[in-house]
Amino acid sequence: MATTAQPDWNRALERARENAPFLARTLDRQPELAELLAAGDVEAAFEWTRLRGQHDDAGVALRRERLALATTVAIADLAGAFTLDRVVQELTSFADRALDRAIRTAIAERSGEDSADGFIALALGKQGAGELNYSSDIDPILLYDPETLPRRATDDPGDAAQRYARRIVKLLSENTAEGYVLRVDLRLRPASEISPLVVPRASALSHYQGAALAWERAAFTRARAAAGDISAGEAFLDAIRPFVWRGHLDFGAIEEIRALTARIRDNHDGPTSPGPGFDVKRGRGGIREIEFFAQTHQLIHGGRDPSLRVRRTRSALDALAAAGQIKLDEARILGESYDRLRTIEHRLQMINDRQTHSLPDGDALDAVARLDGLANGAALIQELVEITERSGQIYEQLVGAKPTLPQSSRETTEFAERLKQLGFERPRRLATRIEGWRDGRFQSLRSPQALEAFDRLLPALLKAMAASDDPDRALTRWESVLERAPSAIALFRLLDARPELLDRLIAALTLAPMLSDEIGRRPELLDTLLDLQPLSFPVSVTEIVERMENGAERDDYEAQLDCIRRVTGEERLELGLRLIEAEYPPQSIAQALSATAEAAIVVAAKAAQTEFARNHGHIEGSELVVLGLGRLGGEALTHASDLDMIYLFTGDYSAESDGRRPLGGTLYFNRLATRVSGALSVPTAQGPLYEVDTRLRPQGNQGPLAVSVEAFAKYQRESAWTWEHMALARARVIVGSDAARAELTKVMAGVLAQERDADALRNAVLTMRGEIAAHKPMRGELDVKLARGGLVDVEFLVHFVQLREAKNLSVSRPDAMSPNLSVAIGNLVERGLLPADFAQAHDLLTDLLVAGRLLAPDGVEPPPAAANALARACRRESFAELTQDLAVSRACVAAAWADIFDQQLELE
Repeated sequence: MATTAQPDWNRALERARENAPFLARTLDRQPELAELLAAGDVEAAFEWTRLRGQHDDAGVALRRERLALATTVAIADLAGAFTLDRVVQELTSFADRALDRAIRTAIAERSGEDSADGFIALALGKQGAGELNYSSDIDPILLYDPETLPRRATDDPGDAAQRYARRIVKLLSENTAEGYVLRVDLRLRPASEISPLVVPRASALSHYQGAALAWERAAFTRARAAAGDISAGEAFLDAIRPFVWRGHLDFGAIEEIRALTARIRDNHDGPTSPGPGFDVKRGRGGIREIEFFAQTHQLIHGGRDPSLRVRRTRSALDALAAAGQIKLDEARILGESYDRLRTIEHRLQMINDRQTHSLPDGDALDAVARLDGLANGAALIQELVEITERSGQIYEQLVGAKPTLPQSSRETTEFAERLKQLGFERPRRLATRIEGWRDGRFQSLRSPQALEAFDRLLPALLKAMAASDDPDRALTRWESVLERAPSAIALFRLLDARPELLDRLIAALTLAPMLSDEIGRRPELLDTLLDLQPLSFPVSVTEIVERMENGAERDDYEAQLDCIRRVTGEERLELGLRLIEAEYPPQSIAQALSATAEAAIVVAAKAAQTEFARNHGHIEGSELVVLGLGRLGGEALTHASDLDMIYLFTGDYSAESDGRRPLGGTLYFNRLATRVSGALSVPTAQGPLYEVDTRLRPQGNQGPLAVSVEAFAKYQRESAWTWEHMALARARVIVGSDAARAELTKVMAGVLAQERDADALRNAVLTMRGEIAAHKPMRGELDVKLARGGLVDVEFLVHFVQLREAKNLSVSRPDAMSPNLSVAIGNLVERGLLPADFAQAHDLLTDLLVAGRLLAPDGVEPPPAAANALARACRRESFAELTQDLAVSRACVAAAWADIFDQQLELE
């Protein structure tokens, strides 16, 4: 019953006395309280209740307070004075207080100390969620710390803890002349069939970190330190947070949760629709199904999205909807259903103070309905039919339907015919191939549950593959997923339940060979499909660095390198999917790819330096500096880009390190640079990361890998070729202190601003471009990098103008010297040094390069679906429009080339 503007206290008391024998007895036993409630003075009623809990005997005090509280909350609820939230809040708060007092009483009786140090009570279930029902038991997990637990000097810590636990249960659960306080169920503790009532903290921690079951993960989504040593309890929950909220989707564990939700219904033998005997908690569309619906989605997505880590069911549904993980209507329907079901549950329990969830029959059913304010039991049944049907249908989308894969020769023939209708070539052979997946060679398809889940998914999967550009490639990559994934049941079911995820997967498998190859190698990346949140540009390097650093132990070098690769792989796959779906402009994706690479360099350099210093120490006053060039420097990486880097170091090159194996400065930083390159490029258990290209360093491959900033400055001023200064125009510091960055930035600005002969510069630029054209011809019509009028020509034009005008630009328009070409071109256009349409031409060429590296990696026109995706990514209506605009852009670049260099380009 909803709260009203004017609570009807007298009518609530009448309904309670007429329909709820327990409430009638409690009102008769507490006439003073009944008078306060009749007057509507709920605050005075709560004060009266508090005073009832001040007896010296904790058992008596808690029982009297509980009886008074149960009466007050029930009447306020029936009167419409309390919302459901207020009801469960009051019940939960009392449970917390009672449990804490029982703990302190048990300890004080034995040890004489008024302390709960080292004794932890973790609330799970509805107490943990802060939503206890009217006659609920509590399900705490009791832990103890033997080092801090108060006890007699002669008591063993373990024995003392067990004594306390037994006393706590008796204080709360024993039914005396005063009644009971709370029913206590300790079966949720680790390995409850063999473990003592209270478990050592260290043993529990070991259990959850290595031997816990999936249902325990679900239980701990609602866990809270509720009583006893609260700070120690919170520290314990912090320690096991990675067990509960996993950063990567654990298909096997999630499937166990899914199986558990299915067993709720399978194992319930009561009526399936509302009527006498129907269980509002366990029945179809009931309380537990709604709770498990929320918890399953939280476990799937909460590891990656902290906003979903909320305890209360209604809050979890709202958070999931806000994050886009379930539909808004689903959250509303389930939330409203949950609140109403919980209210009806309370009415059932108010009748006789029993933990019941089943509807009675006859007059008893009418009494429940009248207690709730309804006319009769029929009205209650009708309301429940509507509620449970709506919530049951939503829950069934999570549990799934029945299998469809062929099981016999006749069915195989029919299956082949369906494949033929879908458009597959050689359907009979394909049918046999697909049936062969079931022969046990794939671990992911060995269990009956996996096969059932896969069979349900198969029709939609095959239909999507048949409509793709390259069904054979999709099938082959899908087989790689099946082969490499140890368990994929949850993936099958999620793809079946959420068609948009299947569309994403098929797009990744068929439109972008680079992504499909990566998914085939590392199927664990597929959880990226499940959790695409809106991106904010520019993407933060700092946030990615934090993910990489926090995902592994700081003193485990290999784990750190694996984490860098894992996070980078997730980012690259997500950005690839965003690109394929044309969700963001390609240049924004390029910036995000660059931020990811920069974060990887920062973390890899830091980890490598820490590891290197274990043997070789540090060199005081010196540091490694990493310079990014090319697309890395210009924040315009593609999925196929190498990392162009130069290693430098500050300080005295002749200084020596202070480690147990000291090295001179030059050797120290060259070996360290080698270690950083290896951290970024050597494959680990998580696979390869980047190709590192250091050929732009002074003297190229003939020179040392790392040189001092002083030597670098001297080389650039006195010995560098023009092309090296052009490369320097797209350089920025990736790793280095503020002082080192300032020093190197000043060096580079000085080199770029030096006086140049315009004719000599022109000749050098044209000679270099001619050599590139001769040795690296364009591969196809979409090779926008090497094609004349393409991006190489754009870069040569920009860098020529920058170097020619650098002395003036460095002072008057420093942004025109930006390593970011888009920024630089915009400023050069404003200054009249490049034509007005040059920026637009550059943008299309860059967009096409970034998107084309995924969708047209060979530089030729891709198949139709990929061609259309490429057009959409570049914000064009069709591939034909894209090619027309590409021709216009190349012509624009060619015109600028002719104007600036007085040389005509031949556009193929």
